[in-house]
Amino acid sequence: MSGNTLGTLFTVTNFGESHGPAIGCVIDGCPPGLALSEADIQADLDRRRPGTSRHVTQRAEPDQVEILSGVYEGRTTGTPIALLIRNTDQRSKDYSAIADSFRPGHADYACWHKYGLRDPRGGGRSSARLTAPTVAAGAVARQWLAERHGTVVRGCMTQVGEVAIPFESWEHVPHNPFFAPVADVSALEDYMDALRKAGDSCGARLRVVASHVPVGLGEPLYDKLDADIAHVMMGLNAVKAVEIGAGFASVAQRGTVHGDALTPQGFASNNAGGIVGGISTGQDIEVSIGIKPTSSIISPRQSIDTAGRPVEVVTKGRHDPCVGIRATPIAEALLALVLIDHALRHRAQCGDVVAAVPPIAASAG
Repeated sequence: MSGNTLGTLFTVTNFGESHGPAIGCVIDGCPPGLALSEADIQADLDRRRPGTSRHVTQRAEPDQVEILSGVYEGRTTGTPIALLIRNTDQRSKDYSAIADSFRPGHADYACWHKYGLRDPRGGGRSSARLTAPTVAAGAVARQWLAERHGTVVRGCMTQVGEVAIPFESWEHVPHNPFFAPVADVSALEDYMDALRKAGDSCGARLRVVASHVPVGLGEPLYDKLDADIAHVMMGLNAVKAVEIGAGFASVAQRGTVHGDALTPQGFASNNAGGIVGGISTGQDIEVSIGIKPTSSIISPRQSIDTAGRPVEVVTKGRHDPCVGIRATPIAEALLALVLIDHALRHRAQCGDVVAAVPPIAASAG
């Protein structure tokens, strides 16, 4: 196992480097007959694309996706789907100064010791650039989940740096560069402008929700649905924390509060985040992730070079002062990829199971 493939039945193998000629992925196990075009995938890639506001990296990548295989006359064939995204705006010279030193907070030091060499251009394989193929694959997963189960996956930013963002409405999320669920983002813009001027960076907290999820996805032991969700979310660049449902707030809750009571009308609450015993309940899947501050900043920092000598590192180039700003579509894609894989696994094993009592309404989701 090389850590480049995600999934069991619906698998996604990611390839490429930040400054290579192209990046992409191969999807295997997608059911045949799904209506799919490049436009269906492009919509999600455009939401993640760099250069869309002054608050993110100005690397001008169009991120145009090409479907190379697995689709015939607008429908998936059941064979591997190869997706390609060409890199067109690399500036590798920006990284020449740090080719022999290690950037604090980056994977440089660890990768150099692991592999004996590293690609310093934009982080190479460790770059957030490699999340674009993940978003492309997630778009395919979302399409199938919506068509088959009516599942909707959506996310938003709930905090940037020290600034908490209250939830007003999902309708605001598509209309600002922060994916914030508020109408007025002027305070967020002022905060980011000051941060960039100071040559520093910050982290972010995101919320991702999946609604209309079938009951029964997941396994009771090693392949719990929440365990697999946490696994993929921690695989997203810069993620340092994952919460399901009430998360760390569960520590302070009493059992009389935390346990989600069941009534004929539905669940009374959703502290479990839609997953109990590793298996989905039909309620909304609630996930929250914490993203660390961007490691590539222009402020000088202490480090060492490949000979172990002390150096001062200044990272030039075009970088997001907060990588969390563009992470919402990626987190949505990762959740969709876990859900489609478990949905297909559930269909394979338990497709003929008929419960004696039908599922209750997924209230309080």
